Amino acid sequence: MTSSQPINLQQAASADTAKVPSWKQNSDEPFLRIENITKKFGEFTAVDNISLDIYKNELFCLLGGSGSGKSTLLRMLAGFEAPTSGRILIDGIDMAGIQPWKRPVNMMFQSYALFPHLSVADNVAFGLKREGVGRSETKQRVEKMLDMVQLGHLGKRKPHQLSGGQRQRVALARALIKRPKLLLLDEPLGALDKKLREETQFELINIQEELGVTFVVVTHDQEEAMTLSTRIGVMNHGVIVQTDEPHDVYEYPNSRFVAEFIGSVNLFEGEVIEDEPDTVRIKSEEAGATLYINHGISCAPNQIVHVALRPEKIKISHEKPEQDENCIHGVIEEIAYMGSLSVFKVRLASGKEVRVTQPNFNRHMGERFTWDDKVFLSWDVDSSVVLTS
Repeated sequence: MTSSQPINLQQAASADTAKVPSWKQNSDEPFLRIENITKKFGEFTAVDNISLDIYKNELFCLLGGSGSGKSTLLRMLAGFEAPTSGRILIDGIDMAGIQPWKRPVNMMFQSYALFPHLSVADNVAFGLKREGVGRSETKQRVEKMLDMVQLGHLGKRKPHQLSGGQRQRVALARALIKRPKLLLLDEPLGALDKKLREETQFELINIQEELGVTFVVVTHDQEEAMTLSTRIGVMNHGVIVQTDEPHDVYEYPNSRFVAEFIGSVNLFEGEVIEDEPDTVRIKSEEAGATLYINHGISCAPNQIVHVALRPEKIKISHEKPEQDENCIHGVIEEIAYMGSLSVFKVRLASGKEVRVTQPNFNRHMGERFTWDDKVFLSWDVDSSVVLTS
């Protein structure tokens, strides 16, 4: 993931139309309620006492690394695994003892699991035929669904004749055609290359908004979660450690784990020397300066904390800025030109490495930097966050 903050497509669309997102309009009563769910495999606890509310029309992402418990939680929602304790309610109905095929849920697997011997149209129609839906209605619904995923002209092809992105859309159409109340997606874009994955994210959001189905997406890709979701649940060791909208997860992480897991971040260890209701000052030997943040934290005097600072929030210059606080200096050791931005790794006197990113607004930037340049780094008082855990 790049260090600049990704654009959230759901939020951008809502801002453009000046509308309240549909899931917030339905946020009085949760559509999916997870209450104290625990799943153990022998002595190993895969999911540890999770409680979570997801609302109608949300596109909610469970984000975590391998072994964090996100896929196990998804399988319990689908009914493929039974909780060791706790309960799951979908649309107010307790799912305990309800078989997967009787739940108002469908699941799209990472492998897509398309039938190679069936055409695209027959793959999509498969679930309807098993339910005994009439031929005429099946044909009508399949045509409408294929048009929605922009595959109406490919209904007669076999899966091996399609691109990866097209196969992904066939799997999505097959999962949606039964009109589930809840669609579960396990790493739905993981098999696609970067460019196609980015294009498909737009399509997935548009389809979700058009159908009004609640989506729960499992992914390990931070950028994908930031782009797709209305809210993100960050998982670690079987626990959801933070649930927030993408902007808040990125800008206001509640722990070092979340700050480091979402995007790129610089962390400065330091000691609290002043803590007021609306300001805090931290003396940091790593930074070689006093760090000033314009919001208070709940902590004890002289407590050791960490200051989290995103690379794109830092200004870099050859000349010393006028400000004394939130101003440090070092030497450029590494430079990477990445097209839309440049990345600088600056070594401080303490030995601490600081990552700085600058957008390349035009081809001829005013101030140039090169290896071994002595530079000053500075940032605004509201650019960093204090973390106590």
